[in-house]
Amino acid sequence: MSESLLELKGLSLQIGATRLLDQVSLSLDAGECCALVGESGSGKSLTGLSLCGLWPASAVPEAKHWQFGGRSMQGLSDRQWREQRGTGIGMIFQNPMSALNPIKTIGEQISEGLRLRLGYSRRQARMESIAWLERLAVPDAAQRYRQYPHEFSGGMLQRVVIAAAVALRPRLLIADEPTTALDVSVQAETLLCLDELRRDLGMGLLFITHDLSVVAQIADRVAVMYAGQIVESASVTQIYQAPRHPYTQCLYRALPATDGSGLVPIEGTAPDLSRAIQGCRFEARCPQALAKCRQAPPMFELSGERYSRCWLSEEDCVDA
Repeated sequence: MSESLLELKGLSLQIGATRLLDQVSLSLDAGECCALVGESGSGKSLTGLSLCGLWPASAVPEAKHWQFGGRSMQGLSDRQWREQRGTGIGMIFQNPMSALNPIKTIGEQISEGLRLRLGYSRRQARMESIAWLERLAVPDAAQRYRQYPHEFSGGMLQRVVIAAAVALRPRLLIADEPTTALDVSVQAETLLCLDELRRDLGMGLLFITHDLSVVAQIADRVAVMYAGQIVESASVTQIYQAPRHPYTQCLYRALPATDGSGLVPIEGTAPDLSRAIQGCRFEARCPQALAKCRQAPPMFELSGERYSRCWLSEEDCVDA
């Protein structure tokens, strides 16, 4: 039986009158990969940052239940959050160039965490850093260790950022759009690398992406996010074979078709979160909207451990 790693229920994040995240719930077991998908601006990256305690200073987070590794994460001090980052929760940020310090060598940036967080000597940290670069297929790792970020390609920089994160052996790794700027071949290699690492290390992996086409290659489960809410959650097989929420269905229709036919765009724009939203957040763009959608739907639990925040799912919910 898998070890429960992350249990998050009802996380909301608010700045003034703007609710950026609303009742976000996620769960993750050790060794499991959950993909968090949705359009740009849907709240995916903010969710990942919040799991590291990196929300904006003016934000007010609230959660009904939040545990990581059996420990409550509510009300932690800044010092306690710092202790969790790196060895407990690691993060691969979106842009590898901006995630690295341009005036420090690659080696310095990987080994620093090993020395400060794991107590390695300089020699031990250097050897371990080079070993991780080699494992991530960075050629001439010992030489590359002494080079600076500007001397690396985008694909190699992504490997360096992954190495810096996984070298600390975090129990949970949050990968925020780690393949967005990569070409297809490097993207496939990066996905394979992350998948092997999470299996070998037994770590949980939260894979954040806007690209549904890569999800099947790495995820066990999928959570679909729209306008700060999780609107559907299911296994990757369920999501691919029979998406239940209209937004998820629209995301699939917006993917490039294998027969070469044109994309089907999602009409309209996401709602303005600075204004109060009374009903379903997707109603104005939904091709299946009902009069009832002017009321906010709850998250319905369906059979097979799947969930959908849509009134169309009401008749199929477990309690119906």
